[in-house]
Amino acid sequence: MKKDSYKIVGGNKLFGEVDVQTSKNGTLPLLSACLLTSQQVVINNFPQITDVFNMLKILKKLKIKTKVKGNSLLLNPINARNIKIGCKLAKTMRSSIFFLGAMLARFKQCTIAMPGGCNIGARPIDIHIKALKRLKVRVGRSGNYLKFDATNAVAGRIKLKLPSVGATENIIQFACLLPGITTIINAAKEPEVVELCNFLNQMGAKIEGAGTGVITICGVSFLNGIQYKPSADRIVAGTLMLATAMCGGEVVIKNSNPEENKNLINKLLSIGCKIEINCDIIKITSNGELKNLTSICTGYYPDFPTDLQSMMLTACCVGCGKTIITENLFENRFLTTTELIKMGANIHQVNKNEVEVIGGKLFGAEVYAKDLRGGAALVLASLVAEGTTKVNNVHFIDRGYQQLDFVLRSLGANIRRI
Repeated sequence: MKKDSYKIVGGNKLFGEVDVQTSKNGTLPLLSACLLTSQQVVINNFPQITDVFNMLKILKKLKIKTKVKGNSLLLNPINARNIKIGCKLAKTMRSSIFFLGAMLARFKQCTIAMPGGCNIGARPIDIHIKALKRLKVRVGRSGNYLKFDATNAVAGRIKLKLPSVGATENIIQFACLLPGITTIINAAKEPEVVELCNFLNQMGAKIEGAGTGVITICGVSFLNGIQYKPSADRIVAGTLMLATAMCGGEVVIKNSNPEENKNLINKLLSIGCKIEINCDIIKITSNGELKNLTSICTGYYPDFPTDLQSMMLTACCVGCGKTIITENLFENRFLTTTELIKMGANIHQVNKNEVEVIGGKLFGAEVYAKDLRGGAALVLASLVAEGTTKVNNVHFIDRGYQQLDFVLRSLGANIRRI
């Protein structure tokens, strides 16, 4: 799969209806959270993507029985064991860090290799470590491994220096089974945090404040098994909206939460798209002739999401006018600009977290995905480029998109996997 590529002939408009896949970032912490119970957990309609299957490899190492039954994932953690998570698995994906809070809650101790994932920046885990230390967790390091001991941990008040999604989710999982009340100040407000809290509360946890800057967790003695269906992926929905905006056409996106993409929707309206919303359905219409916004800045939810920045940048490459794009979360989010420039994009790096984009035309070329969202951005660029584009390294795209080529082809795109 690492050698697979997409061959895309640009120029087709997009028409039709599509169901949005289940959320990647919403599902991953649910998989680690199954450690918090000894009863079976069933995740219905789970996203069949590489990141999920890599998480399942870690679960199997921890002696959790996993079974795929149709579109459902059955997890039985009754015989879970505290096994060191090695470098090979941890470096495969950043989400291995999600196991930290859950493993400490269940086993009181854990050893985990420094996490990996996409090459989009340093993504330090110091926020996780500092927060756990506030709860009296002892932390040590041996080579590439971090060792945690929560034997003497106590509930308490934590103020995060940044509203980190991963740190917020780790603390929530750890505090669920920790006696007393733990309060997180400056907690992440992302929908994926709300998803995790809903999941845990249905298992019997006592969590309040999800979706706000203050989350309170009252520890309980045990959690029950559960059947659960995660929400739709807001980034995939946003990707499909941007694809339609760039290509032109009319696409109905079903099984989505428009409120979670409110920031993007407002921007698409501003650059010339027509959007109609009816409950969980988004209908987007575009003539493919877009105006560029003056500036776009990424930030923590509900600001513009960093995960859509590469794709929005690509839209600006074919829009009318000049845009300054500022990336406030990850310093390497602009890696894809070098590949877009191969396609004729007019992009100038102002500084390490800011680029200037002047709209124009794109042309087919051979390009290489360097991370998940950047790879999706190259696919969108290829859909509107003149001629044929070969997008290599699609294994990055497989980490978060379930059969993206099939989805786009169903809407009329000329794309095939080779």
